[in-house]
Amino acid sequence: MAEFDFDLFVIGAGSGGVRAARMAAAGGMRVAVAEDRYMGGTCVNVGCVPKKLFVYASSYRESFEDSVGFGWQPGAAAFDWETLRDNNAREVARLNGIYRNLLANAGVTVIDGRARIEERQLVAVGEQRFSAERILVATGGWPYVPDIPGREYALTSNEIFSMAEFPRRILVVGGGYIAVEFAGIFAGLGAETSLSYRRDLFLRGFDRDVRTFVRDEMGKKGVTLHFNHRVEAIEKQSDDSLLVHMEGGGSLAVDTVLYATGRAPNVSGLGLEELGVVMHRDGTISVDDNFRTNVHSIYALGDVTGEPQLTPVALAEAMALVKHFQTGETTEIDYNNIPTAVFCQPNIGTVGLSEEEARDSGIPVVIYKSEFRPMRHTVSGREERTLMKLVVDSSSDRVIGAHMVGPDAGEIIQGIAIAIKAGATKSVFDQTIGIHPTAAEEFVTMRTPAG
Repeated sequence: MAEFDFDLFVIGAGSGGVRAARMAAAGGMRVAVAEDRYMGGTCVNVGCVPKKLFVYASSYRESFEDSVGFGWQPGAAAFDWETLRDNNAREVARLNGIYRNLLANAGVTVIDGRARIEERQLVAVGEQRFSAERILVATGGWPYVPDIPGREYALTSNEIFSMAEFPRRILVVGGGYIAVEFAGIFAGLGAETSLSYRRDLFLRGFDRDVRTFVRDEMGKKGVTLHFNHRVEAIEKQSDDSLLVHMEGGGSLAVDTVLYATGRAPNVSGLGLEELGVVMHRDGTISVDDNFRTNVHSIYALGDVTGEPQLTPVALAEAMALVKHFQTGETTEIDYNNIPTAVFCQPNIGTVGLSEEEARDSGIPVVIYKSEFRPMRHTVSGREERTLMKLVVDSSSDRVIGAHMVGPDAGEIIQGIAIAIKAGATKSVFDQTIGIHPTAAEEFVTMRTPAG
């Protein structure tokens, strides 16, 4: 008789947890997964997938308007929230089913419910108890809303996709990529949209030129931006609207307040503290190079460990962990030069170091920049512009950062990321023949350093 019920018990069926469970089961391990909310985690249900679908939806209004300059005579267009909401829900449900089937087909036991680690090798789900040689925590993050009066009236990304009614006026609170993306979505769908951020400029950590460029472009698209702006309280009115009070005076009347102020590790009630698992001050779980905590039977990966909160990162970590289980080897994951896209409007794509990061590190840099009106808008008449930027180490000629704001920036930067990962120099970029006419060719035709 086996000593344990399972060789591996995974808590959380998000991207990292599902990948680890499937690959471990494929390698012959007896694996269980417990999930208390939805299959696929944040990305599939309330993150990457629905967000991108909503970005597509919000872009049609401009496409209808732009088509006039190309000879089209579109009729009156009207947006129906219920259609988008319900079609998105159906797609998410379809993906939930796919994830469940992937686990079942791999021979993984799926247990519905919130798991709690009661002992180092014992997990409880409701009244059930399961022993496991190894336990993996892959529970991801949870939206954070500060403790202010009226916080119960605010929505987060967990609820925003399934609202009963579309808001005529919405305030998005936050300055990260999620806040910027949702502000663009709701403005594009026709809501009167404001964004409130407590500092002087949003998208902290991104290249400064990118941040200021996006600020200006968002303003063109009708988003009202409030910087150095703090929400003090939210007050519900008799007509169910919300009056948002600001620190220092002033208020804003809206129908919906969306808090996009970051995500905290989803570790509440897991029993980690009682077992002495070491966690950082921000609540993330401390792990070694093999994703093992200080309690040797317990592992953790993905957003809950504090590494870049990106689905592909969790997937790479899951593959490295399973390989370690199978071979005992350590697979070092390189967290440098991870390409990132922000699906604001226009999109951001970025990889490598910002100009500020490079200079702060003492790297001698040469900067190349190009700003232009995309070809389609020379006919559409829209005032939207595109920014491209390269950060080059002048001592080696290596391109150490590439940044873009413009249509399909994420698609373009993915290819540029391969070149940067491979150590391409500016000379290699210059020798590469561009594809004409495209915006992407600008990355291989910038010759004059910025002043």
